[in-house]
Amino acid sequence: MKQEEIINGFVQLGKLMCALGENKEWTDFSIGVTSDEYNSLEIVINRQVSYNGWFTKENVRKSLLETGNNLISRKLEDWSSRYSFSNKSKSVALIMAGNIPLVGFHDFLCVLLSGNKAVCKLSSDDKTLLPALGECLIKFVPELKERIVFTTGRIGEIDAVIATGSDNSLKYFEQYFGKYPHIFRKNRTSVAVFNGNETEGEIKALGTDIFSYFGLGCRNVSHLLLPKGFELKRFFEGVFSFSEIIHNNKYGNNYDYNKAVYLLNQHELLDNNFVLLRESEDLFSPLSMIHYHFYENQNEVDEYLEKNKDKIQVVVGTEEFPFGSAQCPMLDDYADGVDVMEFLEELKD
Repeated sequence: MKQEEIINGFVQLGKLMCALGENKEWTDFSIGVTSDEYNSLEIVINRQVSYNGWFTKENVRKSLLETGNNLISRKLEDWSSRYSFSNKSKSVALIMAGNIPLVGFHDFLCVLLSGNKAVCKLSSDDKTLLPALGECLIKFVPELKERIVFTTGRIGEIDAVIATGSDNSLKYFEQYFGKYPHIFRKNRTSVAVFNGNETEGEIKALGTDIFSYFGLGCRNVSHLLLPKGFELKRFFEGVFSFSEIIHNNKYGNNYDYNKAVYLLNQHELLDNNFVLLRESEDLFSPLSMIHYHFYENQNEVDEYLEKNKDKIQVVVGTEEFPFGSAQCPMLDDYADGVDVMEFLEELKD
């Protein structure tokens, strides 16, 4: 099977994902599926929240749209042309997380685009959306049927592993899959660096980096680095438009719980009734809470980022990642900075 055919299949899938992400009505067969098939996908989207309370329709559509926007010919061709792969297909196990919708899609794309077989062990929290899209992809490229496996149980024979999970699951990965060529990912989070001259619009954009997917992703900002003297009122005013998030029961329960626990332990908190701010140099913060600390010079910023580099996914507020861009990675913006396509390229016979 030629790589061009796989690219064309993903391009068609991208058009479908964007239509679903934008909540468009079916108009014609240009998106590759019939009206009935499109409506079936809409049902899958609507049911996600029944399997996982964090997977609201809005968040699922957001993930579909952001992912689909990368699946265009020019982007896929430019990206994949940097690598060369052997003709022999390998079976690559993808141990997928379930923290945000379609979090394992990029690995799925990499494995298939490199000519390999994707053996996907799905999270129980996200076990129906990717298979539904996979069925569409097979419809577009029938030859891929032999290269796509979805399971929530045991994995068969494999040649390599890409596993994403928590720090605790890393021990499991090493015990069961350490003998294979592998990429193991663990806990990461993202930070924002302020210089003090941010506009209200930039701080509002940062709210997207913080609150998208309720803050559950590794690309969500959980820590702010602020120049000494920065008025926190500016931050609260900038993100106020995200206040509706508190009406989600699961998020609201986390907010109430963390507020109660930290106040009982006499921690000082700032509160605007939908997110808590706590001054701390700790990188990770509980859901519904943001940590922050002040710095006096750029050296302090550089030292903090260097100290925590193995736990930071994205640094927003930089030229590379402006405020609001954390949840919109490019195809070559690999998780943990590990080039998945290069890893697949180097798999030996």
